[in-house]
Amino acid sequence: MVHWKAVGLGFLAHVVLGVFAFLAPGIGHVAVGLLAGFLTGYLAGGSIGNGAWNGLIAGSLGGILVAIIVAVGLTVILEVLVGGGLGFLGGAGALVVGVVVALILAIDSAIGGAVGGAVAD
Repeated sequence: MVHWKAVGLGFLAHVVLGVFAFLAPGIGHVAVGLLAGFLTGYLAGGSIGNGAWNGLIAGSLGGILVAIIVAVGLTVILEVLVGGGLGFLGGAGALVVGVVVALILAIDSAIGGAVGGAVAD
């Protein structure tokens, strides 16, 4: 069962920390996923499976929102620098890639959530 308060707080942590994760690409995103997932799993409690499920949901939602923010920013930057509608194409491509990567990286949020659920149990 989804614990929406835990998912909401984990989502918020994922978005806030996700912006800073770009300072260390790859490692930063994994660390953010683990931390936000742990927070979500710990707050959701219950069991390892419950923590993993809630961490996965929070990580997916947070990653998708960060991908949208990056795509919009890229669209604006490309439109200003290049123009001619190229900004929209670049932003849309970044959004598709970003959403796929966010869903894959949500796995580390599930792992962090499982650990958080085990600790809270």
